Amino acid sequence: MERKILNKLIKWKNSPKRMPLLIYGARQVGKTYTALTFGKQYYKNTVYINMEGSTEIAAIFERDLNCERILRELSAKSGQTILKGDTLLIFDEIQSCERALTSLKYFCEEAPEYHIIAAGSLLGVALNREKYSFPVGKVDMLTLYPLDFEEFLWATDNRKMCELIKECYEDFLPNPLHDTAMDLYKNYLVVGGMPRAVSEYMDTKDFDFVVAAQKSLNDAYIADMAKYSTPHETTKIMAAWASIPAQLAKENRKFQYKVIKSGARAYEYETPLDWLRTAGIVNKCIRVREGKMPLPAYADNDSFKVYMVDTGLLCSKFEIAANIVLSSSPSFDGFKGALAENYVMQALVTNGISPYYWSSQGKAELDFVFQDRKGNIVPLECKSTDNVRAKSLKTFISLYEPAYSVRVSAKNFGFENGIKSVPLYAVFCLKG
Repeated sequence: MERKILNKLIKWKNSPKRMPLLIYGARQVGKTYTALTFGKQYYKNTVYINMEGSTEIAAIFERDLNCERILRELSAKSGQTILKGDTLLIFDEIQSCERALTSLKYFCEEAPEYHIIAAGSLLGVALNREKYSFPVGKVDMLTLYPLDFEEFLWATDNRKMCELIKECYEDFLPNPLHDTAMDLYKNYLVVGGMPRAVSEYMDTKDFDFVVAAQKSLNDAYIADMAKYSTPHETTKIMAAWASIPAQLAKENRKFQYKVIKSGARAYEYETPLDWLRTAGIVNKCIRVREGKMPLPAYADNDSFKVYMVDTGLLCSKFEIAANIVLSSSPSFDGFKGALAENYVMQALVTNGISPYYWSSQGKAELDFVFQDRKGNIVPLECKSTDNVRAKSLKTFISLYEPAYSVRVSAKNFGFENGIKSVPLYAVFCLKG
């Protein structure tokens, strides 16, 4: 599967200021596969070191952090020569060996000519920083997300459709294959972007196999919660995780602690929610009081919405049958908007955008507000159908007079009265 992060990896390889690279991301988003594919394509050889459960590897780093000695022993262990500039050295599951994480600082300072990529699930939550220091300022960092809709089109042999969508977005002209593109979008909602689920879809075209893969991933996340937290913390993390579909099912999708359990308070569940966010399996959208620059200055951190990192996992967790989504069944109308919002949120985050939502004293609420690369504050209204009546968007426009606005819906491309009509399948075209 072709991933957009490959271009960033090439820039990293060629950068004169290159430092060891840490790749973040939720479990099974493709971090290891991407690093190995990159190594095989752009280096003479790749040395892969899996640090999970290996006492021999851990012992190499325990002795001291002399880079030349470490490289010599890793070379002996792997049976491969590690060459300056020509070998990609991959440290996988680096959270299992904190001394290896600390060593990245020394590789940056004392052996920068060696190319090192480190990856690991739950890097942010697994590390005991009281024992070993994080190499602040000594590593480059990238985050890998599930496949977005564009990458999904690439993977499913729909590259020409992808190019057509981008052409229509550039000129805001109607897409002649709009209905076909909407059908592909609905497929993506069900499959999502987790590589294993996409692979099952590509191989079988059978959604039962896709759901089985998704349930396995959800189970793996639950296992991680138990592995990297105390039993007391695990109970709270799992309760917060289990509440997310119910949070999204509410008409007002603002996160409410009482949905987790009756009488729950913020101080009890702030840390569990932060665990889920740091693990990369949820995205948090914070409210802003004003649609002005800079948006973070007007953030109300006590009011937020929580979305899952992947619509496919959300459908699986909610036990939403594929045919319900694909056929736009009337029985699904109540949750269709929440699923579309979750999709838009993950698309914006994947594109490097930091989205907020806006509300005005209970009178109006706008799904998303973000800053584009030119510095404009952009309001975005999300609709799951072609009914685009948007009172909240009009209220925002009258208050803040943005340079332009975006309405994401099931309607075709268009641009009038300063509002860009962007079909749901084209959100990947929006850039931060």
